[in-house]
Amino acid sequence: MWWRDAVLYQIYVRSFADANGDGHGDLPGIRSKLDYLEWLGVDAIWLTPIHPSPNADWGYDVSDFHGVHPDYGTLDDLDALVADAGARGLKVVLDLVPNHTSSEHPWFSEPAKRDWYVWADEPNNWTSTFGGSAWTKHAEVGRYYLHNFLPEQPDLNWWNEGVREEFEETLRFWFDRGIAGFRIDVAHALIKDAELRDNPSVGKAKDRREDRVYNMNRPEVHEIYRRWRTIAREYDPERVLIGETWVPSLAELATYFGDDDELQLPMIFPFTLADLDAAEQRQIVEGAEQMFPEDAWPVWCGSNHDIVRFPTRWCGGDEAKIRCALMVLLGLRGTPILYYGDELGMEQVEIPEDEQLDTAHSRDGARTPMPWARRADHEWWIRHGDLTRNVEDMRADESSTLSFTRRLLELRRADPELRQGAYTSVVGDPGLWTWRRGDGCVVAVNLSDRPRSVRGLQGAIRLDTGLARTGEDATGTLLLAPWEGAVVGG
Repeated sequence: MWWRDAVLYQIYVRSFADANGDGHGDLPGIRSKLDYLEWLGVDAIWLTPIHPSPNADWGYDVSDFHGVHPDYGTLDDLDALVADAGARGLKVVLDLVPNHTSSEHPWFSEPAKRDWYVWADEPNNWTSTFGGSAWTKHAEVGRYYLHNFLPEQPDLNWWNEGVREEFEETLRFWFDRGIAGFRIDVAHALIKDAELRDNPSVGKAKDRREDRVYNMNRPEVHEIYRRWRTIAREYDPERVLIGETWVPSLAELATYFGDDDELQLPMIFPFTLADLDAAEQRQIVEGAEQMFPEDAWPVWCGSNHDIVRFPTRWCGGDEAKIRCALMVLLGLRGTPILYYGDELGMEQVEIPEDEQLDTAHSRDGARTPMPWARRADHEWWIRHGDLTRNVEDMRADESSTLSFTRRLLELRRADPELRQGAYTSVVGDPGLWTWRRGDGCVVAVNLSDRPRSVRGLQGAIRLDTGLARTGEDATGTLLLAPWEGAVVGG
């Protein structure tokens, strides 16, 4: 179960590294940065969709699940990336989008595969995540097709055995090429109510909203993941299935583990969307510890391609808060996911309205180019953010947030308790979040504007967020300044 020890690093392929200078990232570009990723200390990279796509939703509208988008390279480029990554001890995880295809996928226009999609004679009340009705009338067919996202993203009919068999073949196609697993897009939404019943409305009269109980979060989805997990177990090492599971209830989220026969890592978005607040996040973490199956393994992230980056959303650009957030993410029991640039404290970029390319949710600001140096080497598909926070300068600065992140990853890799140890909460002052990992390691993070004291410790500071107290004796009482954290151990 390699994923339990791993730190995953999500790469937005279009924005990470550009090998041929055409203004967008590509697979050879990622390959050229493997030395950096090895130096940083991550264990696996997750690539956003690399498949051919018209880019109505920037790769999440796939037109060929077995190919590589020509913007990014070729299958040979991917094979070379997997091989070179493997030589450095890095695994490669791909993004899989099984809920829907592009409307330009050949399946959608093939009459023999019409029932591979969801159709209705008249639309029900389901609405699209991107606004408006989730149904569009197909002029040629004369019926309405379902799209929980853009009209260019028709939903597949997962009641159809042909769809299930096709995607099982897709899993094997990529697993056979050495892909270590998949992050599964909208993993909770594949199955729709067979009767296409209207969703109920909830809330008060002035704030009524759709309760999406029939177009997603259906119990029958678990059968799909049991079949997929069986396939994942056919390989050595076992392939990992990471679910993009937008499920607000921890109890319901727990069902996605099954009896250790479904997803290994369903994402915990209540944590991601919470504030950087000791009481709020502790409640979610400890709720997961209580509600998840005994052998289940959580996964934690603060940023991704769909939401505002955590250095902005959680931390308001404050360096001390950014480092506290990183210590939380990398110090909890579970598998952490860093989004490219998190290690720098890379912030959300304000994109002027006339430059916005993501017409759905204006998510461009979380997808800007990786700042490798203080100057951009050429023009990219989208503007850069603040280049004063860049890899070249921060790598040379031993006091930088990048250096702190690398040292934290190094400590995590060296200490089995930080990787595998149980989480045990330690009661403390308001705003102070302290927990034990195993028997000999304590993580204490002061997420408040006042100094706080941690009592009853044994040992010395192994790493602190300010990189100024390492080795200091912490036996007895440790005073933490506002927005300061430390890992303590014997």
